[in-house]
Amino acid sequence: MRTDATRFTVLSAAFTALISAGAYIAIPLGPVPMVLQNFFVLLTGLLLPPGAAVSTLFVYLFIGGLGIPVFAGGTGGVGHFFGPTGGYLLGYLPAVLVISLICGPRSELRGTPGSFRMLTALLAGSLIIYLAGVPWLAHSTGMGIPRATVVGLLPFLPGDGLKIAAALLIGRRFGPRIHRFLSGE
Repeated sequence: MRTDATRFTVLSAAFTALISAGAYIAIPLGPVPMVLQNFFVLLTGLLLPPGAAVSTLFVYLFIGGLGIPVFAGGTGGVGHFFGPTGGYLLGYLPAVLVISLICGPRSELRGTPGSFRMLTALLAGSLIIYLAGVPWLAHSTGMGIPRATVVGLLPFLPGDGLKIAAALLIGRRFGPRIHRFLSGE
């Protein structure tokens, strides 16, 4: 049992670091920057079991809230949860849970996930992030849902398509290896 906990901790720490590093690659597009952190959030849900995936995001959000510079552009602080990107950040938690429940190791669904199931999970996770982020962007800036959709969703769709495609390829390649690592093989 102890080795299982160690394996989960190692993977959780690695994915927390990847999400944090992805936040440093930011292209400003108004109040919501384009970042790679959501790519690593998608991978976290795809490759880790639900408990480890949620723990990873909780740790990431916690340390960012404490002020450690792990949010977009190398920033941190609790104020980010109340600013324009707060909904996206908080949307990461349910997104990784849903993705992991559908595809992660030891998910409730039996067998190695196929490409269609993985794609469905990644699309669902991305939708959850936007369903949390766009309304919060509208609320925090006062711009209204239509304008928030134009500013906080539409410009990101092409990049998200590429991120989902890359996550799908990486998930197909490394998912079985992570499953073996977690099972001690």
